[in-house]
Amino acid sequence: MLEAGILSKLPKYINVVDEQTRQEFAELLLSLSSISNTDFCPNKPEILRFLIGILESPCSFETKELCLGVLYNLSAVLENAGALVSNGVVHTLLNLSSSFKELSEKALAALGHLVVTLMGKKAMEDSSMVPQSLIEILTWEDKPKCIELSAYILMILAHQSSTQRDKMSKAGIVPVLVEVSLMGSLLAQKRAMKLLQWFKDERQAKMGPHSGPQTGRVPLGSPLHPKEAQEGKKMMKNLVKQSFHKNMEMITRRANGGGVVDSSNLKSLVSKSLTF
Repeated sequence: MLEAGILSKLPKYINVVDEQTRQEFAELLLSLSSISNTDFCPNKPEILRFLIGILESPCSFETKELCLGVLYNLSAVLENAGALVSNGVVHTLLNLSSSFKELSEKALAALGHLVVTLMGKKAMEDSSMVPQSLIEILTWEDKPKCIELSAYILMILAHQSSTQRDKMSKAGIVPVLVEVSLMGSLLAQKRAMKLLQWFKDERQAKMGPHSGPQTGRVPLGSPLHPKEAQEGKKMMKNLVKQSFHKNMEMITRRANGGGVVDSSNLKSLVSKSLTF
């Protein structure tokens, strides 16, 4: 079909064909992109023009989903990244991922393919929707897979980039990550905790060894009395528990829609989460 010039039959303007015809073309492209031994690549302008036109138009959900499937298949091949990024696919996918929950998972999966390429990562770093839209997706409790994918993309963007981590921090990512690390899926928790560790390490590096309040030094040869050391440990343990209890109460209240928190359940959860 490709050799016969089937792609030349794609409509240049999607608004001049009916919905049924659009869907049939989308189904054809999805089938072609799924076959690994075909010479199907996004370098042909009519392909991406048709796909992006569908995704940015008020077409049916079914047709958009088919077109997203094509972009997902194309993005899985690293050699296609240049053509996809240069034709504005990243912007289209970011917009879809934050605007349509039903399409978000497939759009984020395609972005996950592109973010590992230099061009794809650069396009996301330069986007005005990043990181805010990805942080917002982290709060979608009814879409755990989307949370996992968004956390993955944020990890790639934040890795070895203090500029991106600074943008994320200013956008309020830390408290959102804390919530994901406590209430997300196992994979989402791991990714959130990894990001939190990076933010913690960077904050400590910025503070330096001499910043912050200074305490008196104990002279060498004069160790703390065992009783004083034990009291200090006990005090720190209580402070950690109090802080964690407050955070858990806030998160639980949010999860319950602002309702009253069951103190017995909360204490049980805290005792299980804090082990010393």
